[in-house]
Amino acid sequence: MRVALKLAYIGTGFHGSQLQPNVETVEGALFKALRNLGIIESPKSANYTCAGRTDAGVHALEQVVAFDTDKPELAIPRIINSELPPTIWAWAHAEVPRSFDARRDAVSRHYRYVMVGKEYDISRIREASKLLLGTHDFENFSRTNGEKSTIRTIERINVRVDGDLIKIDVVGNSFLWNMVRKIVTALSMIGKGVRDNDWLLQMLNPDIYEEGIEPAPAYGLTLLKVNYNEEMGWIEDNYSIRRASELNQKHILRHRVMAEVLEELISHE
Repeated sequence: MRVALKLAYIGTGFHGSQLQPNVETVEGALFKALRNLGIIESPKSANYTCAGRTDAGVHALEQVVAFDTDKPELAIPRIINSELPPTIWAWAHAEVPRSFDARRDAVSRHYRYVMVGKEYDISRIREASKLLLGTHDFENFSRTNGEKSTIRTIERINVRVDGDLIKIDVVGNSFLWNMVRKIVTALSMIGKGVRDNDWLLQMLNPDIYEEGIEPAPAYGLTLLKVNYNEEMGWIEDNYSIRRASELNQKHILRHRVMAEVLEELISHE
């Protein structure tokens, strides 16, 4: 049987999602859990696929993976989570066709970037974001990783203010390495008045204009959702969702306390 999982993870402690030697990764932890439980022997023999890699420090709410297994009764979130670290948790599963490929069958990905936004002109960011819609060559917004083409299509960009934060949602068919984070950098520069829309249009024409820009910090980016044309029949595990919420309340409390401590440290006279 072929099984698909929805995974969520806090990427802070991982060197990205993709398996790498000698460093902690999301896939490394997942493969270890699946092997320990006897669900798969190896990613290759299980025809493992993943919707897309995330960089070091990037988070996910709905990363999708799929694999073949002879023990589908064990390939459910609450059992898999028993072997995963608390910063990674499966929360839904589905039986899928043998031909299902989590990456190739995906029709779009939805990312969200969150940043503190008091110093930005939101109207400028929103106007500039419209120029990115559609199909463009995003070579100036990527870190080359051997991709044959840097042409990508962005279907939607939404920019909204939430208190002191700015949330930028980007939906596209697929993304280049660092692409979303470099888009955020470009929009931030325009929002600060450092660059303008004419510069952004130049950036979308790498045949005549090249400029390297730094990606925005990884901690602000989350892969929110991977979309498929077919109805997947996901079965959500309410216990796993509730347990993850309880565990992460500790992270939230710790970060709130640390934010207050740091404010006191830098304001102390």
